[in-house]
Amino acid sequence: MAGWRRAVELAMSGEEIETLMALSRSRTEPASRVSRAAMLLAYREHPSFFAVGQRLGVHHQTVQRCVERAVAYGALTALDDRPRPGKEPTITPEAKAWLVSLACDKAKEHGYPHELWTTRLLARHARENGPAAGHDCLANLVQGRVCKLLGHEEIKPHKVRYYLERRDAEFEQKMAEVLCVYREVQVLKKAAAKPKKPGKPVAIVSYDEKPGIQAIATTAPDLPPVPGAYATFARDYEYKRHGTLSLLAGIDLLTGKVHALVRDRHRKPGVHRIPQAS
Repeated sequence: MAGWRRAVELAMSGEEIETLMALSRSRTEPASRVSRAAMLLAYREHPSFFAVGQRLGVHHQTVQRCVERAVAYGALTALDDRPRPGKEPTITPEAKAWLVSLACDKAKEHGYPHELWTTRLLARHARENGPAAGHDCLANLVQGRVCKLLGHEEIKPHKVRYYLERRDAEFEQKMAEVLCVYREVQVLKKAAAKPKKPGKPVAIVSYDEKPGIQAIATTAPDLPPVPGAYATFARDYEYKRHGTLSLLAGIDLLTGKVHALVRDRHRKPGVHRIPQAS
């Protein structure tokens, strides 16, 4: 005849008890940690697996495993799950390297009409060509797995980030000249703020042009918003073309005033004169 199950002696320090009490009342900790903290505190008051299980609504074997782990490894360590070995990775490091190298190419370089890869296209290409390259583990590769593998390497082959290549050999010199002009503007502004005798007027204008602006007009009036029905203005998709215009503008760096001209034609640079500030 089997004997009675003996209670396991659980010893905890005062600091551990305070930590467990705080965890048992927490609303931000994982539910598993909160539940195990409550088990250990309840078992400390009444050392019975069955009684604690009935009180907390869990199986008595769950309470027993939690208490035995607390005795073996400590009360706070027993709150976390045991590390599990997990499934062996099916995709080899060589296959991952091959996939990442493939993602660093353009899709059009591999015979596709697409310029850039999409994760779906990349997964399909890996399934079709991976085994032939010696990576049989990629035969069942899915899109979600591709996203995870590329995410670990911080590679996004479907996105483009623009940059500006320096093609001017005199870029550094020109940049220094422009910065000197703006520094001169600061000096002139400080000098103008101080009361002194009127001197020779100075104007520094930063000038630029933008030709070929499309002049587009609507074919129907905009419809206003209607409360409870339409929140924004509504505009007809069709439009009229009125050719192109050229915008020539200059900003007085001392006063901040903008002088602008709009012309139908822009045949030669400098044929239009920006009005001077009065």
